Amino acid sequence: MIVVKIGGSEGTDVGAICADVAEQIGKGEKFVIVHGGSKETNALSEALGRPPRFVTSVSGQVSRYTDRATLELFAMAVAGKVNTLLVEALQRRGVNAVGLSGLDGRLLEARRKDTIKIVEEGKTKILRDDFTGKIERVNVALLRLLLDQGYTPVIAPLAISTSNEAVNVDGDRAAATIASALGADTLIIFSNVPGLLRDVADPASLIAEIPRARLEEFAGFAAGRMKKKILGAEEALRGGVKEIRLADGRIAHPLRNALEDRCTVIR
Repeated sequence: MIVVKIGGSEGTDVGAICADVAEQIGKGEKFVIVHGGSKETNALSEALGRPPRFVTSVSGQVSRYTDRATLELFAMAVAGKVNTLLVEALQRRGVNAVGLSGLDGRLLEARRKDTIKIVEEGKTKILRDDFTGKIERVNVALLRLLLDQGYTPVIAPLAISTSNEAVNVDGDRAAATIASALGADTLIIFSNVPGLLRDVADPASLIAEIPRARLEEFAGFAAGRMKKKILGAEEALRGGVKEIRLADGRIAHPLRNALEDRCTVIR
């Protein structure tokens, strides 16, 4: 069982990833796919006159500020366009994919954060109208039902809150939580960089392998969105996933390369 997270940043070759997934499914492997959609959400927000706003938590994590209007734009772009076109790309390659968001069948249940603390212009502020959440439960029975019937689930990172509200959840951490809940052997997180780099300006500085015991030490090299990927990797390891691969989604045969260790492997 492999869980794949396809990032939503510029440059990721979704078609190449889908082709590799189809090849592996033909060999008997099972997949669950989680995706992002930051690029499409940003484009839609700009087109509708609501430029995206990103905030930095007190721990240094950067995330999208999601009020109710932004949540609805996110659902349109990610659960609508991105999810549908990803399912289409897989179906074209013979994969019987099923598109879902975390709301469907309470696939992902999360606790909505009542407040979030951010740092803005050097000051700590509290936001009270944010629709983001932390996943607390995965409907594993629903995923296993689909997998056992030969379907490949494709999941958009929205969840249903314990108060029955839609919330935005981080895609990397959602993939980690799903991988843990399913007892997956491998979690592969694709983005638009080769993996974890010692120097973000030098692709040749790839860190090829990180032993679990040294993950905290190497986490210091993470910058920007890579911090969330390292956090997701740490959570997946705690949840029993054997290995996490941080891989380049822009190259030819991205999944094949990731499985052949041409990436950062955390095990």
